Amino acid sequence: MVSITRCYECEDGGVRAETAGFEKASHEYERGRPGYPAEAVAFIVETAGLGPGKTVVDLAAGTGKLTRALAGSGAEVIAVEPLDTMRERLVEQLPRVAAISGSAESTGLAAGIADAVTIAQAFHWFAGEDALAEIQRVLKPEGLMCLIWNRRDLSDPAQASIARLTAPHIGHAPSYGSGHWQQVMAVTSRFRLAAEHHCEMTQELDRKGVADRVASTSYIANLSDGVRIPLLEQIEALVPPSGTTLLSYTTDTYAYRRL
Repeated sequence: MVSITRCYECEDGGVRAETAGFEKASHEYERGRPGYPAEAVAFIVETAGLGPGKTVVDLAAGTGKLTRALAGSGAEVIAVEPLDTMRERLVEQLPRVAAISGSAESTGLAAGIADAVTIAQAFHWFAGEDALAEIQRVLKPEGLMCLIWNRRDLSDPAQASIARLTAPHIGHAPSYGSGHWQQVMAVTSRFRLAAEHHCEMTQELDRKGVADRVASTSYIANLSDGVRIPLLEQIEALVPPSGTTLLSYTTDTYAYRRL
């Protein structure tokens, strides 16, 4: 595994309509989406100084893929998720974690409550000054906003085949790759980039797991049955009936300091 960390502080250096698909596919999301590599989670925990006595808000927490890893730090974790079915899956998995309904622009949390705010696989959906103003309000002075994504590695033949089959259905859904979120962060006066970390990971899935992974994508979940079901059958056919396949990802993590 190759990993890269850059530290810029070291001495040396609202819910969009398109997200309705996540509401429909919360079970597939929990079954098919990967978690996050231990070294990426460790980067967040160490950079933000998380541990007992600290509070982290996991914003747009989904079914809790990152939330459960953060809970292992010993910090108090508050999960904020606007979609009811996603939040229900999270509570099933993590009954002791506080899970509340709220959006990036309106969390419902008190000002200055958090040492860190984490956003996994979601910032591209709401990147903008309204969300940044709310995250800045929730954070303590000098607190961190940590953004993390698992990106499909398209040099992986399995991922490339999946991308080929799903590409005609993407439409205009927001994405990490559009670069819009980076443009927002480049001009905001609310945060500065403090550090970043990049590593690789793999996910082993059987036929049903690969289909769930694809079905959990918002634009696939929003397709009509007549289009979605045949597509998922094509996806399943990429994996031997009694076998598994490895899907490769690059995990990108960015830590931004509140100004």
